[in-house]
Amino acid sequence: MNKNKITLSLTAALTLGMSTNALAAGFQLAEYSATGLGRAFAGEAAMADNASAQFRNPAMLTYLEGTQVSAGAIYVDPNIDVKGDLQVNGHTIDQTEARNIAHNAVIPNFYISRQLNDKATLGLAFGTNFGMRTDLGTDFTASIFGNQAEVHTVEINPNLGYKINDQFSVGAGVRYVMAKGHFGAALPSELPSKLNNVIPANIYQATLANKPLKYMEGEDNAWGWQAGAAWQINPTNRVGVSYHSAVKLDLTGHANGIAFGNTSRPGSLPLELPASAEIASFHQLNDQWSVHASVNWTDWSSFKKLEANIPSMDGNVEIKPQNWKDNYRFAIGTTYQATEKLALRSGIAYDTAAVDDAHRTQTIPETDRTWLSLGAGYQWSKNLTLDAGITYVMAKKAHMLERSDEIDALTKHNVNFSGTTTGDIWLAGVQASYRF
Repeated sequence: MNKNKITLSLTAALTLGMSTNALAAGFQLAEYSATGLGRAFAGEAAMADNASAQFRNPAMLTYLEGTQVSAGAIYVDPNIDVKGDLQVNGHTIDQTEARNIAHNAVIPNFYISRQLNDKATLGLAFGTNFGMRTDLGTDFTASIFGNQAEVHTVEINPNLGYKINDQFSVGAGVRYVMAKGHFGAALPSELPSKLNNVIPANIYQATLANKPLKYMEGEDNAWGWQAGAAWQINPTNRVGVSYHSAVKLDLTGHANGIAFGNTSRPGSLPLELPASAEIASFHQLNDQWSVHASVNWTDWSSFKKLEANIPSMDGNVEIKPQNWKDNYRFAIGTTYQATEKLALRSGIAYDTAAVDDAHRTQTIPETDRTWLSLGAGYQWSKNLTLDAGITYVMAKKAHMLERSDEIDALTKHNVNFSGTTTGDIWLAGVQASYRF
């Protein structure tokens, strides 16, 4: 288990995900099923296509009959670039760029539900709500502010849904989250040529190039909970609400690098995965068409700073202020029942950034995003349904300014990185659901 103060953005990376893999705000992941992917996850808390519905709203378990199993995966192909100017005392000394900083990923999932009687239904979910991985390398001369970050979580989520009457259902579950992550900052592979008069290139290459300034990795497991409710207004209109609690992690592990005297130091880094909520609606317009919509909120304003505990360095050390803000997601989608067996889906969504330009970091280039989604479901047999979805996510170009009092104190100069992030992401998912 590992933990540390070193990541000037591990937490940012860790609640992880867009810097690349995560596709809701921050490092939060929305990709829980290919069924939802095809409609940009619009209306999820009010829909129950298969057993995956419990991951967004456990109350939707009451809409599932018998025993159902659903399994699938979503492939994430991000293309995120960061570029800008490395500056010393207000003067640009190097123009630098890191391309494709976010790694591809496969996000698997598995769900099962079992109806106990006409009132209660049990469920079990395996998935993830947070995750990300970025690597800017050391050819990027601003790597001193951070060059790698990864957060990986796996969640086990047992649930129970209860039908109060024909109109109202409720549900709740516990969340067991297993998390690990790492963060690093390093000296670049080459010193900008304008600094050769400060440190000769041959001396720099022999003694300092690629050396880690800070590196930390850690692990922890923690508990959380979720709850939800559904209101069947009439046979064609439904509203659902859900809430996921915050999960407080204490990543425990070690830190090393030049900043830690080139020695491994045990420590811990508190990290809170934020609470979130959703309100959604579903409307069956006629035998073929339905529309569904949702609004999501995530409590990213709880992410104010990274502060680690390194006992050998006199306790708590503030790594970096974050000063994030709450984010919102707006989505609307449609489902068209083309034939008795074939359903076609589409959706559009907009995610607001959880951070302003002044606090954005290069290892978590969080920004506004627009989703465009298409999907389909095919009933292969009476019991087996196959689903697929594809989404294109456009990330808004955003500015960032990296600073570090620690680096300024070390160099006796004002050093910063002024840059922008741009990119897009492709998502493709498949799902198979079987009813017993």
